[in-house]
Amino acid sequence: MLRPIVLAVLAPCLLAAAPCPDRNPLRRPLFGDLHVHTAFSHDASTQGTRTLPREAYRFARGEALGLQPFDVDGRPLRTLQLERPLDFAAVTDHAELLGEVRTCETPGLPGYDAWLCRLHRVWPRASFFVMNTHVARGTGSRMGLCGPDGSHCLEAALTPWREIVDAAAEADDRCEFTSFVAYEWTASVVGRNLHRNVIFANQTVPRMPSSYYESTTPEALWDDLRRECTEAGTGCDALVIPHNSNLSAGLMFQLPEDLTPEQARTRSAFEPLVEVMQHKGDSECWWGPGAEDELCAFEQLPFDSFRGKFLPFLEGAPRREDTTRWALLQGIARQAEIGANPFKLGQIASTDTHLGTPGAVEEKAHPGHGGAGAPSPDRLPEGLPDDVFFNPGGLAVAWAEENTRASIFAALRRREVYGTSGPRMIVRMFGGRALPDDLCERPDFAAGGYADGVPMGGDLPAGADGPAFAVSALRDAQGARLERIQIVKGWVEDGAPRERVIDVTDPAAEGADSLCRVWRDPDFDATQPAFWYARVLEVPTPRWHSYVCRARGLDCSRFEMPETIRERAWTSPVWWTP
Repeated sequence: MLRPIVLAVLAPCLLAAAPCPDRNPLRRPLFGDLHVHTAFSHDASTQGTRTLPREAYRFARGEALGLQPFDVDGRPLRTLQLERPLDFAAVTDHAELLGEVRTCETPGLPGYDAWLCRLHRVWPRASFFVMNTHVARGTGSRMGLCGPDGSHCLEAALTPWREIVDAAAEADDRCEFTSFVAYEWTASVVGRNLHRNVIFANQTVPRMPSSYYESTTPEALWDDLRRECTEAGTGCDALVIPHNSNLSAGLMFQLPEDLTPEQARTRSAFEPLVEVMQHKGDSECWWGPGAEDELCAFEQLPFDSFRGKFLPFLEGAPRREDTTRWALLQGIARQAEIGANPFKLGQIASTDTHLGTPGAVEEKAHPGHGGAGAPSPDRLPEGLPDDVFFNPGGLAVAWAEENTRASIFAALRRREVYGTSGPRMIVRMFGGRALPDDLCERPDFAAGGYADGVPMGGDLPAGADGPAFAVSALRDAQGARLERIQIVKGWVEDGAPRERVIDVTDPAAEGADSLCRVWRDPDFDATQPAFWYARVLEVPTPRWHSYVCRARGLDCSRFEMPETIRERAWTSPVWWTP
């Protein structure tokens, strides 16, 4: 009698461990968005967003979603739907002000009648500036509406956090769609951005997310995650993804001169990835006086911190030290000095949507993403739906065996990921000393790459021969054709970091459906730390604001923005360490 009972108890576990029917040991590309805000985020709620986490996940899977503004009967005046659902997503609402929003919008809770909550309900955008200014001070003290010890808001935050956790559990559909429990740690030092998304591996998560109130530095955030998650003995695991380094005014990738190897290894362990592009600009590389890589002039914001958006007289010019390429270069330079790389970063992209619309990256129907962009809570925008210098954002792509949390999280952890500016181009990169020159002509490109090399995100093994890099790219079936493949190399020579961009395929003016090349580095020096990553470009296509201008009869020239863009993908690097 006991055997059927035991089997019934074990069946769900056995089923969960079974491979997916379409499991591919050579891995396949899964497209997702790991940066999504809903109405639980204070900035989203003050812009009229009503989407909740469950609705955001349904949108990611292909359901239509109503967007603000809403009429008097609560009907949305806009709707949006993905033509192609995502494979995975994570709702990353701000940990900061999670309880404050809940308090101000829930009659009967302590603090509901506070003056700041009344302001929030009557004039939401004013409360946006007041509350965020308080958070940005970084004092660790909460506002008066939270009670003398802040406990009212901490208690109120438990409800939306539990809904975020539960929504991820309900949305996760093994082998079909993956959701991750996540949140954003939103540190800002006088407008200088230190924002990071925290992605959990499974449903075992801390009771509360650690916010800028509790942990006022990235190091403190890692300590909180170590204590509450990775070393708690509960099976919890997490990784951290910095974003918008382009708005940090030199702060995001700043390192102490006396950085120790242990500190470098800790940073690299918690932060294996960086978000290279999203709604609020591209952070890959710098374009300015003296810069040589003209393709860096892509979705670059005209200011270097959030202050520049709201206080133009404080605007600073974009900085080279705020780019992910600079961080990668500094990482190998520190590796040469202390024997550990603090910036061993894989690269992804996402949207940072504040409408609860993961994966909404189409240029043709961009509704804006809110956040720091143009709000539209009360009426449809008459001109552009967003500030012209923002963009629809990008996608994260993971090379995983199957569409499960375990498989995708493992891909994130080992950095076998890449980002795109929106299109779903399929890009593979391998590096190795034994890669055959004719690998692109072989039917077993991936098998050969794994057998004779390492994939993007990996480390070249020791050996006498110079390395080769095999890059394959397939166009998005619904996108533009491919123009070229480039390899970006960084290395340390005579103690100084250097960089070079190489066209490894000839630019194709008419574009190509696929491109592939095995390229050998003729200048490889085994004594020099180095990295290589691929950048794949599409032929030029209209930028989102061009579509709006044509549809509404607006004069695009007044915006002083290029009417076309070269959509692109960035792989994670392959590293060489002497």
